This record gives sequence, C-alpha cells and structure tokens, in this order.
Amino acid sequence: MASNERAAVLLGLARASITQSLGLSCAAVDMPEWLQEPGASFVTLTQNGCLRGCIGSLEARRPLGQDVRDNAVAAALHDPRFPALKPSELGRTRVEVSVLSPMQALTFGSEAQALGLLRPQVDGVVLEYGQHRGTFLPQVWEQLPTPTEFMAHLKRKAGLPIDFWADGVRLKRYTVEKWKEGEP
Repeated sequence: MASNERAAVLLGLARASITQSLGLSCAAVDMPEWLQEPGASFVTLTQNGCLRGCIGSLEARRPLGQDVRDNAVAAALHDPRFPALKPSELGRTRVEVSVLSPMQALTFGSEAQALGLLRPQVDGVVLEYGQHRGTFLPQVWEQLPTPTEFMAHLKRKAGLPIDFWADGVRLKRYTVEKWKEGEP
C-alpha cells in the first residue's frame, strides 16, 4: 500500500479514536486488513510545535489498528506529563503516528563504542539498565543532534545520571515510518 494511503488511514484512526474518547462524534474509519497485522506504534500530539502527549508500544504485541487506537487515547488522556486533553484543544492539536521496526540489539564494549553505533536522524533507541528503561524516537534527534547529547538525555529519561555508564547497560535501536497531520 502506498505511504500516503497508510498515512490517511493511520492518522484518521488516531484522530477518530481521540475524538470519540472525548465524547465527540466523528465519522467511522475504514479498517483495512493490514491493520490486523501485529504492529508497534507511538502516537505523538503537539500544539504550536510543543509536545502535548506521546505514548507508544516498543514491541508488536497486538494488531496495529488496536495499537494505534489505544496509544492515541493514552497520549491524549493518560500521558502523566500532561493534563488530559480537553475537547476544546482538539482543533489545535496535531497528530503524528510512528510505526516501529523490530528492535535490533547493539553490541559494544564501551560507551564510546555505543555512541559510534548510533545513527543520528535514523535510530530510535531503547536504553536499559536494571530496572531503568527509557526510549527516544528518531524524531528526538531534531532537538538533540549529537550522539553524546542524545544519550545523556536518554539516560536522564531512564532515571539515571547523565554521566552514568556501567557494563550492564543494554541498547536496542529501531527505525520508524512516520506521518504527521498538517497544520490545523
């Protein structure tokens, strides 16, 4: 299926799910068969270019259509960093859907080697150490363009000091196919 067709379906599904969760009416969205295939997605909401919610799945554990629906509603209503979206905000909220590739574990012997494996503007990264875990989508490279900055902020997001490193750090990378609504 062409990317622009996938974009229309995924963005429409995410927006309709949010609209319905806010108690507003909207047209039904067609559910093509490919949405029944397992998929992992993130749904990101922005207002005036600023983050307003972002929730997602790192692994394909349910049909892509269900994953997008559930993540859209969670980004709008349950992102702990923001209050629940109000119906009055919906018109000025842009929706972005990212569909993730399978994870690829990275093998490295030091932080310097790990940084050298990262592909700016391409990789999303998951960092794990003990009970600590965090991820950044590839879109985060726009704000943190160097591997050193990216990794420091990812450590902080995972609840670790920015200068932390230990032998038990695990990194996985993934790519995304993403689509974003135009300006409201």
